[in-house]
Amino acid sequence: MSKPQIWKSTVGKKVLASVSGLALVAFVIVHLIGNLTLFVGRDGKLFNSYAHHLESLGPLLYVAEVGLILIVVLHIATALGVRIGQRRARPQGYGVYGSKHGPSKQTLASRSMAITGVIILLFIPLHVWMFKFNAGRGFTDVDFDGHSVKDLYLVVLTAFKDPMKAWAYVGIMALLGLHLRHGFWSAFQSLGAFAPKRLPAFYAAGLICALLLAAGFIALPLYLLYCGPDPATLRGGVGG
Repeated sequence: MSKPQIWKSTVGKKVLASVSGLALVAFVIVHLIGNLTLFVGRDGKLFNSYAHHLESLGPLLYVAEVGLILIVVLHIATALGVRIGQRRARPQGYGVYGSKHGPSKQTLASRSMAITGVIILLFIPLHVWMFKFNAGRGFTDVDFDGHSVKDLYLVVLTAFKDPMKAWAYVGIMALLGLHLRHGFWSAFQSLGAFAPKRLPAFYAAGLICALLLAAGFIALPLYLLYCGPDPATLRGGVGG
């Protein structure tokens, strides 16, 4: 199948949506692993070390960020293409597993894929603006092994000490889990990675993946909100 046919065909769009979706799942896993350093210590040294390591990659980090943006765009474009094609063919939800090989797997997660996808899409630039650019306010520096580095821990801590922001983040992460709940196993289905008899195993794997990732991201703001140190006593807090 030529590239134009892959892009234009429903099967090709499903494959591209699945591959890009799994690539984003891999990114989310790595992102969570890095963010779990927020649990270590009350001075944020390990988290700032992790953030500083990423910043020190320089041009490689920019290349990775551009690549990630392209993957997000590809996933959105192909997923929308599949959705529109299904709507034109018949009023059926995204990635619904028909009754051909057993009971339908149409669930709240599958029916809400478009909604949760749009919400997550809107959340991404806000998340970047808040933490990568500190909502335009600038950063406090902290000494790290003789070097002055961005105090990202203080930025995150200050943001999540606001109950509204912390609980809004919790809600978005719950929707991320719901999106992954269906997207994970249906991606492997679209790629033809399993026989019908193995569906329960992949279905369970999708549930476990969604629960672990959502729980990890939900725990972070709640921990900082209720158990984290007072930003005002930690290097003076972050000014507005």
